[in-house]
Amino acid sequence: MSDYEIKKKPEEIFREHGGQLKMSDALHHGITRYTLYLLKEKGVIEQISRGLYRLADLPPLSYQDFVTVSMRIPKGVICLVSALAYHGLTTQVPHFVSIALPRNTNIPSINYPPIQAHRFSSLAYDAGIEFHEIDGVVVKVYSIEKTIVDCFKYRNKIGMDIVLEAIKRYRVQKKFNVNEVFKYAKICRVDRAMKPYLEAVI
Repeated sequence: MSDYEIKKKPEEIFREHGGQLKMSDALHHGITRYTLYLLKEKGVIEQISRGLYRLADLPPLSYQDFVTVSMRIPKGVICLVSALAYHGLTTQVPHFVSIALPRNTNIPSINYPPIQAHRFSSLAYDAGIEFHEIDGVVVKVYSIEKTIVDCFKYRNKIGMDIVLEAIKRYRVQKKFNVNEVFKYAKICRVDRAMKPYLEAVI
């Protein structure tokens, strides 16, 4: 960290890094925990996940961002809350593009849009991939049923309320395909934990 960097305003440092910083990176660039707390209290930044902060005035991500990520990271599959947003199953506004990658894949670094990459096992990665054309580019997105299962598996990170909202919206939008959901639940090894929730919608 240089003396020049210390003199910069925290907002400048955020913008130079795509408007988003992990806490460890913020500390490295001279932004203290106390400053992060103050910025959050003032509404300058928002915490979008554990240890990850984003400037509050940045526009929400769009499907065009999915296209950019797909072109930059061909193996990436749009997943979790990003996939929920694509399928219209959440009121959450994703502030980064969630992608799944095979377990042994190196996570690439791109400046924009911000991404959050997750390594899936081979079976979990391959299951439920759909191909959607957005602005002339084929983008890989997990199916609705696979996305719901993935979100349940990561419920401690994204929040069970988001999972329940997705299930509710899925039931309203179309017939709930319990067998399809349970198939992916077995692949992702959450079938036992998820069974009570599936039985509740039968």
